[in-house]
Amino acid sequence: MPIKCCNNKKVSNDIKKTVDFLKIISEENRVRILCMLKDGSKCVCEIWPALDLPQNLTSHHLGILKEYGLVKSNKQGLKVFYELNDKNLNKQLDNLYLFLKPKCYDN
Repeated sequence: MPIKCCNNKKVSNDIKKTVDFLKIISEENRVRILCMLKDGSKCVCEIWPALDLPQNLTSHHLGILKEYGLVKSNKQGLKVFYELNDKNLNKQLDNLYLFLKPKCYDN
């Protein structure tokens, strides 16, 4: 019997988005950045030294997280502050849970 929750086009699109999310967070430094931002907004000048990465590589990872909508940025003067985009992050985690929770069968 086929698994109904994974067979229609809308669900296939949601699966693709979930796979894209997993690709984004499969990079260790991106997960570390997300973890750092759980405590609140941080300036990029606080993030890169804590990661022990060059500033430009940290900015690259932040750009990817921002492009995917997992973080938001706010420029204050010459500094750029990043924070979690809780709404989108929670949506991605909810989708992941829906696909991986036991008994994913439609009744």
